[in-house]
Amino acid sequence: MTKEIEQLIELSQTSIYKAVFPNTTNHYDTLFGGTAMQLMDEVAFITATRFTRKKCVTVSTDRIDFKKPIPSGTIIELRGRVSKIGNTSLVIKVEVFTELMYSNNREKSIEGHFTFVTLNENKEPCKVLDF
Repeated sequence: MTKEIEQLIELSQTSIYKAVFPNTTNHYDTLFGGTAMQLMDEVAFITATRFTRKKCVTVSTDRIDFKKPIPSGTIIELRGRVSKIGNTSLVIKVEVFTELMYSNNREKSIEGHFTFVTLNENKEPCKVLDF
């Protein structure tokens, strides 16, 4: 991997922070899985777009592991990073970390991989990188 690509990966890493409120939780008072996946796909999309500066669409997810439940009243960080670059596709790894609001306790709760394809002006797959 070239230094230029490594720098693009670093610069495109994306983090978003959210508070987990009761309107996003399930009957166990933990973050609803569908909401978590939507937020993860959004972070992955932003990361892919920042890396390629092209139109990107999600084509698949690869195994989303819910390692720890995320209770209401916590803060989450969703972190996306390019993990694999193909010719017309790229994979974004998304990790979700949970922080208790009133302590320094922080742990990884969810991890997943999202595959994107880059598209040209005709909505056809195109090269991820132009160099």
